[in-house]
Amino acid sequence: MAQIVDVFVDPTCPFAWLTSRWALNAAEVRDVRIRFQPMSLSVLNEGRDLDPDYMEAMRKAWGPARLQLAIDEQHGQDAFSTWYTAWGTRFHVQDQKDDYRRVAVEALEEAGLPTDLADAMDTDTNDDALRAAQKRAQDLVGDDVGTPVISFGSGTAYFGPVLSRAPRGEEAGRLLDAMATMAEISGFAELKRKRDPLDFS
Repeated sequence: MAQIVDVFVDPTCPFAWLTSRWALNAAEVRDVRIRFQPMSLSVLNEGRDLDPDYMEAMRKAWGPARLQLAIDEQHGQDAFSTWYTAWGTRFHVQDQKDDYRRVAVEALEEAGLPTDLADAMDTDTNDDALRAAQKRAQDLVGDDVGTPVISFGSGTAYFGPVLSRAPRGEEAGRLLDAMATMAEISGFAELKRKRDPLDFS
């Protein structure tokens, strides 16, 4: 049976997008099943004193996070994954960031989902559930993290991996092997280096 790997993502985060693509690439060469789980940078940053530009980004990020949760709850994980790929291709790869709702609706259409799901972007009625989803991710790794978060179902979950490009083929598989090994090491906490420019190709 394939090992389940949970990747917690915020739809607006470019690092989560690259990690998600790597995880899917790794699943082509390793016996794993990737499940995308919702989390929210907007929730994570609630009440924080932020740079004005980042604060505006967090304000706009509420909508896609609310929508991903609605898709996950009403239509299931596979539908969420399909929508996330359609959304991310437009939002991250094609840099369509002028109108979040339009991009969300186009992604819903491509995913074969009802377009009225986009109404979830504009209401806070389910924000407690979004906060609960964020808490699930933070309970795995602690508060001093962002997105993505990865869990192999046992051992230690952690923030990352943060990638500047998504490895493919056997390179993707080797990175997954390394991540799974580190998850089994008690006391492992952090690796870091400077980031290269992001490459969505």
